[in-house]
Amino acid sequence: MDREIPLSVQRKERQKLILRYGIIALAIVIAIIFLMNLLESTLSYKNITIGTVDKGTIEITVNASGKVIPLTEEIIVTPINSRILEVYKNAGDSVLAGEPILKLELASVETDYNQKLDEKEMKKSKLIQSQVGLDNKISELRMQMQVKEMNLKQMQTELKNEQYLDSIGASTTDKVRQAILNYEVAKLELQQLKQQIENQKKNADAEVKVQQLELSIFEKSLAESARLLKDARILSPQKATLTYVNNQIGSQVSAGTQIAIVSDLSHFKVEADIADSYAEKLATGAKAIIKIGQLQLEGTVVNITPSVRNGVIQFIVMLKDAGNSRLRSGLKTDVFVSHGIQEDALRIPNASYYIGAGEYELWVVKDGQAKTRKVKLGESSFEYVEVLSGLNQGEQVIVSDMSQYKGKKSIKIK
Repeated sequence: MDREIPLSVQRKERQKLILRYGIIALAIVIAIIFLMNLLESTLSYKNITIGTVDKGTIEITVNASGKVIPLTEEIIVTPINSRILEVYKNAGDSVLAGEPILKLELASVETDYNQKLDEKEMKKSKLIQSQVGLDNKISELRMQMQVKEMNLKQMQTELKNEQYLDSIGASTTDKVRQAILNYEVAKLELQQLKQQIENQKKNADAEVKVQQLELSIFEKSLAESARLLKDARILSPQKATLTYVNNQIGSQVSAGTQIAIVSDLSHFKVEADIADSYAEKLATGAKAIIKIGQLQLEGTVVNITPSVRNGVIQFIVMLKDAGNSRLRSGLKTDVFVSHGIQEDALRIPNASYYIGAGEYELWVVKDGQAKTRKVKLGESSFEYVEVLSGLNQGEQVIVSDMSQYKGKKSIKIK
């Protein structure tokens, strides 16, 4: 018959078994840690981007963030207080120049315009009547002047006759004096009438000019009413795309309210923002590079906003290839504005690692191994970064993202 195994033996066997399994588990954990460290400390060349330190020209730039916007965009506002009666187009529709977008209620404007047309005709008639009346008055005065001139000639003749008769003793001194007096009075009356005619002409000219000026001012007011009436018929100002329209039929709109936006979505420009600390490095006419992914477009800085808002300055970049098929309204871009050139500079390719001049820890690759090194970097272009110290010409540097290896000193490269 079988013997029962002593408890002490059973306990020893159990302890050996636990120890064996514990050693196996520890070995597995150590192997896993070793493999993880091995994987973490090894990189493939195909997963990184390596740049070579060389010498060359750096076109120094400052970096800004930008947004693609339509080259031309026109905001249409209502010129009068009115109400929307009809909407002919929806946002996203293409419109031609002069094509109706919506219709406003125009009854009050049309009534006012027609009243002004009638008032204009009345003012023109009044001006003509004034001119005729003034001309008639001047004509009457001229007729009176002709009569006075004839009377003056007659008195002059009578004076000569009296003077002749007095010389032969057929007249008296009193008659001669009376003839002289009559002649001088007639001459003064003629001069007075001539002056009256001259004054009347000046008054007539002044009165006509005042009425003509009033008519001209009124015609300008009428033209403004005509413009309001025309603008109140909301038409597209150009061939473009309707990007916004107030389609609330029946709603009241006040003068100056935005009711539609038309945009040319075939040509674009870039609206950029940059910190005001870079203001002195911005200049109208400066060259700019726009990066959209791998696409690079050249442009020129225009229209720098003089005011600063929240520490930011805005400016516009006009693109040489404004109609590029990759451009879309609202697309975010990187903008690099040139403000100088650095000749014969030690440089490395620009990439996401660079955030401005200062000290960096970069991975230098040599003999299949990458090691960290402190490097001082200076100015940059959209292609290169200036190396001030820490690297030598011909050395290779990892320029792709290595943030996950922060804290390590060396990595194997395969």
